[in-house]
Amino acid sequence: MTEQEVLNNQFKTKIEIQDEKFNMFMNEMRDRDNQRHAEMSEIRQSLQSIQTSGRNQTIVTFLGIAAMVIAVLSK
Repeated sequence: MTEQEVLNNQFKTKIEIQDEKFNMFMNEMRDRDNQRHAEMSEIRQSLQSIQTSGRNQTIVTFLGIAAMVIAVLSK
């Protein structure tokens, strides 16, 4: 092999190594993005649950106050 062919092969090897490293990095970033998305979905569901619970407690409180007012006024 000529010196140019040796250099070309070395260069190709280096490019393949860099390409593999880049692909591994991109896969790690995708995994992290997917994990963050899953965590955000869990947090969003949790907040919706808290919101629904708070709404239900507010309704029950108003109904209780209304029942007390009706009870006081009916005597």
